[in-house]
Amino acid sequence: MKLIEASHNYLDKLLNDVIGIKSLLLDSTTISYISSITSQTNILNKEIYLIDKIGNRNRQRISHLKCIVFVTPTAQSIDNLCLELSNPLYSQYYLYFSNTLTKYQIEILASSDTYSVVKECQELFLDYLTLSDCLFSLNFIPTKHNLYSTNPDAWNHHSLNSTTNSLTALLLSLKRKPIIRYQSSSNLCKSLADSITHNINTESQLFNFRSSQSTPTLLLCDRTNDPVTPLLSQWTYQAMVHDLIGLENDKVDLRAFDNISPSQKQLLLSLTSDNDSFYTRNAFANFGDLGANVKQYVSDYQAKIGGNDSVKNIETISDMKKFVESYPEMKKLGNNVSKHVTLIGELSKLVDDKKLLQVSELEQSLASNESHSSDLRAIKEMIDSPDIPQESKVRLSILYALRYQKMPSNAIQAVVSQLLQQGIPQHRVALVYVMLNLAGADKRQDDLFMNDNFFSRGRSALKGLQGVENVYTQHTPHLSQTVDLLMKGRLKESSYPAMAPFSPTQQQPDASVYTYKPQEVIVFIVGGTTYEEARSVTLLNEQMAKEGSASRVILGGNTVLNSRQFLDMMADAATHFAPTVYKAPTNTGNAQNQQLLGNVPDLDIDPERLASAAKSWIQRVRDDIEDRIMI
Repeated sequence: MKLIEASHNYLDKLLNDVIGIKSLLLDSTTISYISSITSQTNILNKEIYLIDKIGNRNRQRISHLKCIVFVTPTAQSIDNLCLELSNPLYSQYYLYFSNTLTKYQIEILASSDTYSVVKECQELFLDYLTLSDCLFSLNFIPTKHNLYSTNPDAWNHHSLNSTTNSLTALLLSLKRKPIIRYQSSSNLCKSLADSITHNINTESQLFNFRSSQSTPTLLLCDRTNDPVTPLLSQWTYQAMVHDLIGLENDKVDLRAFDNISPSQKQLLLSLTSDNDSFYTRNAFANFGDLGANVKQYVSDYQAKIGGNDSVKNIETISDMKKFVESYPEMKKLGNNVSKHVTLIGELSKLVDDKKLLQVSELEQSLASNESHSSDLRAIKEMIDSPDIPQESKVRLSILYALRYQKMPSNAIQAVVSQLLQQGIPQHRVALVYVMLNLAGADKRQDDLFMNDNFFSRGRSALKGLQGVENVYTQHTPHLSQTVDLLMKGRLKESSYPAMAPFSPTQQQPDASVYTYKPQEVIVFIVGGTTYEEARSVTLLNEQMAKEGSASRVILGGNTVLNSRQFLDMMADAATHFAPTVYKAPTNTGNAQNQQLLGNVPDLDIDPERLASAAKSWIQRVRDDIEDRIMI
């Protein structure tokens, strides 16, 4: 159950089945899928003469070439393909789709092929973004696509269909027919489980795998059950790049940064290729070790250059040949060294500019330990400080509200008022209440902070006393505990009921499903996962492999979130919900703590005005995303 291997199997079939020089036409989605697992150079080495978009009609007619088409079976891509077939620019077309076609789509494609140029039509189940061997994404852009409908318990119809189809394709590509377990408190997870089960039953012939392997489990979780993990500052290389700069489809955009050389404006950071050994080794390294590791990387490069006889002694034809043979490797190594020095340098500047050491220490305290008095004082100091960015103040306030919502002596309203006093826009301050209404204690299924009862509080206190790597990595994603319980056969039926395409005579799971210890687990987080959770899953897989276990976990989500994207997604969602989402929930503070923070204004709620301001903010975010898209 390896994502890279499954993806490469489909890619090899796509590029190798058609013999001779050919063109390759993709749509915007399959461009992302392909670029995540291979390079343009590798594609061109497969006798691909031209790579272009299916919607581009300004291409030259090359009637002696064959054409491979790989697109998603969406209405837009099918329409573009029909136009292509009705006026073909190539001699033969080989059609490949990333998911199943409907009968209607097959019929309109057939009717468009008036010149009989289509020689083959196949379904390749590569409808997801492969980010590592155990991490996938559905390429969902939070502020561009709507996850929710008009209330937080209902899917946007298009998002539900696309998520269902992509997860079905994932299962088909891995050749797995799983038991499905879903978070019982989430209507989104329940609807998704129903929809996937329907797809499996409908496509029963495709899922008729002949396998002696144990039955895997597909675990569906809701992002709002753990809103803390995506809000925290990150301190490992991959996660830091995504949180502070942005890592979209393995690409880093530095065009907005000063003093960056033109060759370093757009960088690739990928765990699916073997072209960057430094990143492969250090993607999960913490920031402290990263500085020492990149210094050693530079030293090794300098030593290799200095000790390269082919560079120093070029006197004969043989010497020239050796130099030419070694030059591409040395140039590639030099580019990699320069890339990582540039990135780590920019990360270091951002850590200083955003005062992340101070901010993150308080974040970790709020996420991992309970100390209300000291946390409240620290929050007050952070909000008052002119050196702390506004978004950090909002995130800290949300973490405080999530942690202490159930504590009678909390000062959530006072913290909100203090944010307003600092001039932070109301629609961003209102996110404190939005998060409580959508992901607060009354909405979450699990005891996220381990403070619901005496024994949970004891475990939380013990956790705070145990040794950790450093103060900035105390937090452990809640997902780790959930997966651990599942693999030990201890995940409660009431919390995560089962649903599966059982036999026609067995419509309901028996009790053994809930004590079953799966060897293979596919976790999908509705709303998006994080690189911190991906790191936990990767380390778990490595640990199980060292112990000789055949068990394996794969993680995915609609997208891979950073803190900014998570807040923007929730802000965007709130604009579609009832105005009460902006109202303060009950138990958000008392007069004593209001006085503790001084005379600060109240949040004057005008839901329509807040929604309008939030929509304007989201539109600016969308425009920025469009400007930053890299093809």
